[in-house]
Amino acid sequence: MAARTDNFISPDYFKIDELLTEEHLMIRDMVRSYVKKEISPIIEDYAQRAEFPEHIVKQLGELGCFGPTIPVEYGGGGLDYVSYGLMMQELERGDSGVRSTASVQGSLVMHPINAYGSEAQKQKYLPKLASGEWLGCFGLTEPDHGSDPSSMITNFKDAGDHVILNGAKMWISNAPFAQVAVVWAKNEAGDIHGLIVERGMEGFSTPTTHGKWSLRASATGELVFDNVKVPKENIFPNVKGLKGPLGCLTKARYGIAWGAVGAAMDCYDTALRYSLERKQFGREIGGFQLQQKKLAEMVTEITKAQLLNWRLGVLMSAGKATPQQVSMAKRNACEIATNICRDARQMLGGMGITGEYPVMRHMMNLESVITYEGTHDIHLLITGMDVTGLNAFK
Repeated sequence: MAARTDNFISPDYFKIDELLTEEHLMIRDMVRSYVKKEISPIIEDYAQRAEFPEHIVKQLGELGCFGPTIPVEYGGGGLDYVSYGLMMQELERGDSGVRSTASVQGSLVMHPINAYGSEAQKQKYLPKLASGEWLGCFGLTEPDHGSDPSSMITNFKDAGDHVILNGAKMWISNAPFAQVAVVWAKNEAGDIHGLIVERGMEGFSTPTTHGKWSLRASATGELVFDNVKVPKENIFPNVKGLKGPLGCLTKARYGIAWGAVGAAMDCYDTALRYSLERKQFGREIGGFQLQQKKLAEMVTEITKAQLLNWRLGVLMSAGKATPQQVSMAKRNACEIATNICRDARQMLGGMGITGEYPVMRHMMNLESVITYEGTHDIHLLITGMDVTGLNAFK
């Protein structure tokens, strides 16, 4: 497949760039140019072949996209949450799978090690993960337990200086290529703890998930634990219970809120450009009312989501954002992006289903993004419980 030239121009209808600092703009433009140069020309081919472009891991590390909010002394960027969000927006503008790779590494692997880990764990793992020398994954979801992680059956038993880990995790991004897995499991008392499992530990395997129609350029797999000996020093000392993994998911959902808007922006830009080039009935299709309606609604929803994300980023950086606010932003971004992709696909007609344009790939990817890290419906119930005080989960 011929490499695509990336002519993306970002929609900024309400001059939101004026709310950003010079550092924010510099970081965003650095990642944007990386995506144009390194991701857009190759991603359609990798997606068509359902292959993960493993070489980008080192590139993302060098770019600072792994753990940008992690302290500098552990190899992170020490940046604020708006910077992190902008990075995720630009990566997902390229491809949701690329952003997933960075989200998992920073929010689901490096964050828990930094927040819940011992000093020795931080020193050992964070610099290698930040540089991209090591890739990590996060094991929470199980074959029979997705939206209800408290019912997990993966468990570990005390065996002296180590524990014996048994169970399985499913739908794990990065798993087939990961050197390190942050795994959540129950001890003999039924308490949930986090453990760091390393590739090479006997009984630990990561079968690849095949046959995906979504996130085809992202590596997905399982984590299987068959009497795996895990040293006790690999258990997180500073967290117990579901608040551990849920705290990680809040960070990851924040990145998705920005990322999904990136995918929406790419589909809008593609549809706008196409509407000004494609002629039917003797004129550009962008001159027809129904096409203008679609474009107007797209740019309106993108603008609203951009403002929501920026405000959430300010709150996150100040330590004031609630998990419920993050939940709302994640659900909103996924919903508007999915709708925008579908409208863009219609505007492109038959060309919309080909790899010549990015729209169908984004559309298929977003079917995963709207489901993982909390489904659309679960996030609605989180907001519903927050505003009513009544728990619809039980």
